[in-house]
Amino acid sequence: MKLIQATGKDIPLIQELARRSWENAYADILSKEQMEYMLSEMYSQQEIETHLQNPNYHYYLIEDENSNSYEGFIGYEHNYEDQTTKLHRIYLVPESKGKGFGKGALQFLNKKVSEHGNNRIILNVNKYNAARSFYESQGYKVYDEGVFDIGNGFVMDDFLMEFLIHG
Repeated sequence: MKLIQATGKDIPLIQELARRSWENAYADILSKEQMEYMLSEMYSQQEIETHLQNPNYHYYLIEDENSNSYEGFIGYEHNYEDQTTKLHRIYLVPESKGKGFGKGALQFLNKKVSEHGNNRIILNVNKYNAARSFYESQGYKVYDEGVFDIGNGFVMDDFLMEFLIHG
C-alpha cells in the first residue's frame, strides 16, 4: 500500500472513487436524492480545489502497489480546532474493504498528525454507517452526536468520534 499526495489533476479520480464508495456505503442509509446532492456539493471540482489550496488540508490517494490500482483516498485538515486534525473523508471502493487499506491509512494519518504537532483526530460518521465499528476497532471513541443541516432539506445524523495521540 502506498499513499500518494493528490493534486488538482487527481480531482476526477477522487470524484470517481467517492461515487463508487458512496454508492456502496450509503445505499441503505441515504436516499438517492440526498446522495446525489451531497456528492455534487462535497465533491465538486470547485470544492476540492478550495481544499487543495488550503495549506492545512491534504488529500492522499490510497494505491494498491500489487495491482497498481487506486483503492480509495483520505482527506484531512490540520488545526481544524486547537491541537486537532479533522479527518473529513476516508473512503475505499467496495472491493478493497477488509484488506488493511483503511487501517493503513489511519496509521499514516496518525503519523502525519503527530509530525504536525496535533494530538487529537476528530471525525463525523453517520449513525447508521458500519464504519463506526471500524473506527472503534482502531481506538476511536464517540464523544458526542449531532444533526447537521446541509441544505436542500437534507441533514447529516452523525456520531462525533475522536482519537487521542499519546506522546
